[in-house]
Amino acid sequence: MKSMHFDLGVSPQVSILTQFFPPDYAPTGQLMAELAQGLSHRGLRVQVFAGQPGYAYDRPLAPQREDVNGVMVRRTRTSRLWPQRIRGRAVGGLLYCLRSLVKLLHPARRGDLVLVTTEPPYLPVLAYLLYCLFKQPYLCVVYDLYPEVAVALRVVPPSHGLARLWHGLNCLTWRHAEAIVVLSRTMKQRIVDQCPEISDKISVIHNWADPRLIYPRPKADNWFAHQHGLTQVFTVLYSGNMGRCHDLDTIMAAAQVLRHTPVKFVFVGGGAKRQPCANQAQAAGLTNCLFLPYQSKGDLPFSLTACDLSLVSLVPGVEGLVAPSKLYSSLAAGRPVAAICESHSYLRSLLSEGGFGCAFSNGDSRGLADFISTLMANPALVKQMGDRGRSYMQQKFTPEQGVLRYVEVVENCLYGSPPACASHTAPAKTAASRL
Repeated sequence: MKSMHFDLGVSPQVSILTQFFPPDYAPTGQLMAELAQGLSHRGLRVQVFAGQPGYAYDRPLAPQREDVNGVMVRRTRTSRLWPQRIRGRAVGGLLYCLRSLVKLLHPARRGDLVLVTTEPPYLPVLAYLLYCLFKQPYLCVVYDLYPEVAVALRVVPPSHGLARLWHGLNCLTWRHAEAIVVLSRTMKQRIVDQCPEISDKISVIHNWADPRLIYPRPKADNWFAHQHGLTQVFTVLYSGNMGRCHDLDTIMAAAQVLRHTPVKFVFVGGGAKRQPCANQAQAAGLTNCLFLPYQSKGDLPFSLTACDLSLVSLVPGVEGLVAPSKLYSSLAAGRPVAAICESHSYLRSLLSEGGFGCAFSNGDSRGLADFISTLMANPALVKQMGDRGRSYMQQKFTPEQGVLRYVEVVENCLYGSPPACASHTAPAKTAASRL
């Protein structure tokens, strides 16, 4: 794969729009921060328009403007309204979009390319509006596919006017985007099924994890494991968002099956299903379940390695609509992975190719419990699978590899394909000048 370092004197500018950004805990924000730094280190001028922390709502407000290692970050406070409520998040996301639009009316803030995420999910519409007003080139990074997620979760019926309007807007934004990045092959197929003519625009770039930050460490040397009494018990970890797209029922049922065995189910994070699961565990007297809040980025290397098995799960119907980023950090931690997903999930392909765990159908709590029991009885298998997983992610899912893929997409957006100025000394031709 080629790489290109832009001349700093004439380097193009990329403006990244994402509501979630550190110090927020949201994985999308963490990934965008790493991408912004990676693009900046390769000579691009990068600025980020973000909101205030929505997941880390218990933290003080972040600076409205700051320079983070050469990346200019601007934040609006309006997106921090009622962060724990669905309607509050929706209103906050809309206000964030409106504030971003106002900021991006200035051409210097738009730069040569606007990169928009689907956080919030209607943000790509803003990019399309900028295109209509100023012929502004933009790149869409699709983390979650709406309104399909809402339809799959039965929040909105497929025939609803809002769903039909959203489908139409999606096709408009995709057709006029310079490029589209998705997180899995099944997500690409979902989009192509709706809008076949944009197939050549779509690149599949998986999320990643940093193996230098997160690496295997024994529980005996892990303060997090000691603090929560996990050093002497087989620990099964679910870390991250416990939202409506994630299958917690199968996990809770497996905890019920194993309630009298020396195993601890640890849930770290938040989301709509967190409290119902905690209530269920309390009502059933499941002393083998522990619920903890989101951990800071500095504590993740310890929380992610305070286990013997990591869990990833999706409810039926959302395959290709969302992609759990927790998988990659689990692989970096050197722990086996159990995935609860549908038979056609891309997770099963990764598990099969990497040999780092096992997949189970939704509702197969007995199969999951049996797998946990097998691992409990075979520490050598635990280490073998964990080592395979870490090796697999180092081959495919490091920040450097992910950023290089994004650099290639950004170059093609700026220069066309193949790039007209693919050298260190060639003058930078902006995307705007091509239109």
